[in-house]
Amino acid sequence: MTADRELRVLIVDDDPLTAEAHADYVRRVAGFAVVGVALTANDALARLDGAAASRCPVDVVLLDMNLTDAHGLDVAHRMRQKGHGADIIAVTAVRDLQIVRSAISLGVTQYLIKPFTFAAFREKLENQRAFRLNLTETGALATQSAVDNALSALRSVSQSHLPKGLLDETLSAVSTELRTAGTPLSAGEVAERLALSRVTARRYLEYLLESRQAVKEPRHGTPGRPTYEYRWV
Repeated sequence: MTADRELRVLIVDDDPLTAEAHADYVRRVAGFAVVGVALTANDALARLDGAAASRCPVDVVLLDMNLTDAHGLDVAHRMRQKGHGADIIAVTAVRDLQIVRSAISLGVTQYLIKPFTFAAFREKLENQRAFRLNLTETGALATQSAVDNALSALRSVSQSHLPKGLLDETLSAVSTELRTAGTPLSAGEVAERLALSRVTARRYLEYLLESRQAVKEPRHGTPGRPTYEYRWV
């Protein structure tokens, strides 16, 4: 791998809107190119097979753990069985520690938990690129320094990627409430359900809107000043 070559990225996520949002994120990071979006495990494996056969193999797979036809861990296992050497970055809402351990044992190099900011996403990709460069710049035989530098490149330095004043725990609570509500919610409704102030709830909802994990629309049928509602995408 040369420093100026774009890394080919395959996005695997069963939600079309989420997959396309991740594709947009990839396109915004220098040094990476989207080569495909797969909504199922079978489609992902077929695309990997096709890319390998055309001698343009995929470099990085952004893999969700919850797919409609298989678990992400099964996809990772089948990838290795088929000899696909693409780096795997888990991009998922799954937080179960056993799943994380199993993912690492199957060669998942990084684990990005939804929801996240573009800055966090970009950092994972850039870390992955640095990891690959460190392992290819020294030739066929790795040096201790190259290995140490490669592993170090995968470690994120910053502890939080959220804007100042936002907390991971509160964001997780707001995200879960919106995702499981089954109907769009206003800032006031989220605030009431989670015992937050309306202003605080709105800040987190607007963050989800900016990170393309929610959409905002005016609520029809409300008199006077329009009430806006948020829906998980």
